[in-house]
This record gives sequence, C-alpha cells and structure tokens, in this order.
Amino acid sequence: MRVRIENVTLVTTDETNRVFENGCLVWEDDTILALNDFSVHVDEVIDGQGGLLLPGMVNTHCHLGMIPFRSLGDDCPDRLRRFLFPLENAAMTRELAQASARYAAAEMMLGGVTTVFDMYYFEDALAEAMVEMNMRAVLAETIVDFANCDSDASYGGLALGERFIQEWKGRHPLITPAIGPHATNTNSAEVLKQAQAIAERCDVLLSLHTAEMDYEMETFRKERNQTPIEYLESIGLLSPHLVAAHCIHVNDQDLALMAKYGCRIAHCIGSNMKAGKGIAPLKKMVAHHIPVGLGTDGASSGNTLDLFAQLPLIGKAHKTANHDRALFPAKEILPLATIDGARVLNLDDQIGSLTPGKKADLVLVETQSANMFPIYDPFSALVYSAHAGNVDSVWINGVQTVKHKQLVRQDLRCLREDLEAKMQFFKAEALRRSEDL
Repeated sequence: MRVRIENVTLVTTDETNRVFENGCLVWEDDTILALNDFSVHVDEVIDGQGGLLLPGMVNTHCHLGMIPFRSLGDDCPDRLRRFLFPLENAAMTRELAQASARYAAAEMMLGGVTTVFDMYYFEDALAEAMVEMNMRAVLAETIVDFANCDSDASYGGLALGERFIQEWKGRHPLITPAIGPHATNTNSAEVLKQAQAIAERCDVLLSLHTAEMDYEMETFRKERNQTPIEYLESIGLLSPHLVAAHCIHVNDQDLALMAKYGCRIAHCIGSNMKAGKGIAPLKKMVAHHIPVGLGTDGASSGNTLDLFAQLPLIGKAHKTANHDRALFPAKEILPLATIDGARVLNLDDQIGSLTPGKKADLVLVETQSANMFPIYDPFSALVYSAHAGNVDSVWINGVQTVKHKQLVRQDLRCLREDLEAKMQFFKAEALRRSEDL
C-alpha cells in the first residue's frame, strides 16, 4: 500500500540536513518511496495540517524494565549499589520486566521515539514485548558479577545473552540482538573478553556503562593507573562493536583511542546531570568524529524516556560548560536524536533520515499548540520549543502506532493497569527499603 503525507515541512536530517517546506513524503509498505513527488500514484493521502515531519528518534541507551523504579530514591547518594541493585534482585520478575517494557515502548512512541537500545534482563521476554508493540529495538542481556533476577549465578547473563542472540538474530525485522556487559567495574577482564568474542563471532553490538562513576574512575586510577578506556583497549574491547554509554569522564587520549578503533557513544545528558556526575565532553567527541547518539537512560535514572526533553539540555548544558552561546546550534542537535543515533546503533542504512529506500519510521509533530507558534526555524522549534506532547502521529516500519496523540495498536490505560497489577510486591518492597535510605 502506498501512502502520501502532505502539507508538512520535511525535516530530513539527511547528509545535508535538507528541509522542504509544504512538502510531501510517500512510502510503500515499510519503505520510504519518494520525497516531494506529488506525481506518484498512492492509495491513501494524509493531511499533515502544517506539521513538521521528521524521522523517528533513536534512544541509544535505556533500561526498559525499570519503569517501576521511576521516582524511587531520586536524591539518594550511591543509589545504584545501595538501593537499585538490591531491590531489583529482590523484586524484579520476568512478567514485571515485560509489562514495564510494553509501557516504556508506549511512552517512547507517544514522544516520537521509534528505536531503542535496551540493556536489561529477560531480554527474550522484552523482545516479545517490542514485537507486540511494533517498536524497533536493539536488545542486550545484562552481564554482571553477581547473581541477579535473571540468573542464580554470577555472569549468568553471558550464556543467556549468547542464547538470546542465537534465537533472535534475523528472526524479526524490528529486533536486533546485542550483548551487554554492565560496566567496566562490574565485569572481570576475562568475562569482558568473552563478551567481545561473542560480539565479534555473532557480529552484534556490545554496550556497557563506561567512565560514568566517580568511584569507577578512582578505582581504575588506584588499582591500574589507567582510565576505563585505556583498560578496555588493553583487553581488546575497543572496536566498532562497542557502544560506550555515558563516557562522562573521558579525556583527550581516551577519545583519540575511541576514534582510532571506531567506537560509538551513547550520551545521556539528562540522567548524567540529575545524578550530578558531570557534563560529558560532547564538543570533543564530535571533534574526534566519534558517532554520538542520545540516550534517556532508564526511568530509574532520568525519570523520562522522552528524547524531546534531552534536546534542549544538550544545547543549554554544553553551551554553559564551554561558555559559548554559539556552540551546538539546533541544526546540529536534532540529528543527534535521529541519524547520529542510527549510526551509533549501526542502523543508519535503514533509519535516521527521510531518505528514499530507508524504512518508514516517521514522526509528525503538530504546530497548532500554543508553544509551536511562530516557527522561523524548524530545527530551533523542535529542539527548544517542542515537547513530547506535540507528537501527533508516529509510524514504525510503515505501521501507524500513534494517531492524534493516542496509541493505535494498544490502550495506554490497559498497559498501565497491567503494569500496576504486576508491581504490587515490587512496590511494597520498594517502600520498605526506602525507609532505610
């Protein structure tokens, strides 16, 4: 079936960042067919009502199963080790993680996110949830040095992750498996090497939290006299397979190494700032030509899975950190959430720009709301004026998942009720443990 959406401004985020006012886009089934060609015969015409049409946004770092943790212990120091890990191990289940993933997908789609990289547990169940929600996802089983909710053994995620890759690679067009050792300081060198071997043998991405924590940096300095990036190079983990999340505390030498080996970075500005961890050197990352995309982190860390909320933070945080108002104009920020994120996930041949031949992952942002008038520059409007509530419609792989700000294939109320029902034990345990913080 061929569909044309017209009466829109096309914000392509393609190689030259082209914009077409009063334009149109045609797609057939799951693939973009043409831009600004009204002569193509179509079966359906959609009036975009003067909205902005952009490619679906790409969330390069998330934890889909952690919706139940949202707003828990937000101001607690060392929350991960003192609170989140113990609560996760005590109360997270396969059913809860899957219900959380469905809800997370709904939240992202309603905010214009069409692709996500997830690192969590029970990834086979989360893959099923993403297929059910019609969400494009790269999914990685977490590997960590202690028994957890998905495994009774330390590093159990290694075998689970490899099996997940074998079962899901090529199985569904929306699902791409990956491998996810949790962090540089929660995996041994030997296990990291084994994870890298899986990534190379199966040709999948490997992601881990890197140069994120103060105590991580201090441990590597004292015990190894290395940075985490130098350590990863020494054990052979720097490669084009690597998606390094956060990278707050990387230095010039680290970035030179990452550029040399073709690594990628997921920049999580919102969660980084909320935790008081610092501002990652995005200006230097870009100068080293390292692919950088945006991540929300999990709802436990950044509280929202909304990339529109990250866009203005990029401009404001990095302009302030570098004392340069001209740094990162909006025209450079928006691609971080689209084509650059697609490059990070090695999907830029399929998604990330409005380009004929790519998949029809599309987001229509309405311009009728009070905050969307006037518009002199569509990039500035999208980065600094728009919010998730302005997303009118979303298509993923050519299938409409959001129409007039409502889910098409699912009922948000039912998703929430299902999640809430499965949260009862978790919630009770969370409240009990919160009293000790």
